[in-house]
Amino acid sequence: MAKIDGSLYLRQQQTDRGSTNATLGKDDFMRILMTQLQNQDPLNPMQDKEFISQMTSFSSLEQMMNMSSAMEKFTQAQSMAPVVEYSSMIGREVTFQNIDSETGEPTGQEEGIVQAVSQKDGRIQLEVEDGSVVNVEQILKVSNANSDL
Repeated sequence: MAKIDGSLYLRQQQTDRGSTNATLGKDDFMRILMTQLQNQDPLNPMQDKEFISQMTSFSSLEQMMNMSSAMEKFTQAQSMAPVVEYSSMIGREVTFQNIDSETGEPTGQEEGIVQAVSQKDGRIQLEVEDGSVVNVEQILKVSNANSDL
């Protein structure tokens, strides 16, 4: 009779799941499948249908993980799109509402030529020629910088 490895007992397994993901990944699934194949009864092996079903499940899991990874990359690429969209404002003259930093109330209007576009905390900001930073929500008017020509 074969001796059972003590590390395979459930009480020997790591029980702290607080820091790890509670879902099974494709590596976990493959380990389970390999362990099942290694420990199956040689006189009553796994049926072909069962094996094909498990391999199909593994293939589906892998495809879902690939799709999830692709969607994550797509989402990251889309987060930079607003910066590119507003980059056409560089060199344009903008009229913007000044906002008091303490009260959040409008204090007047200013004009400036946009020098740069950036994104901070999910908000698009324009840097005008005097160095001030303006959120796009504060923009009241956009015009050509040399409209007097």
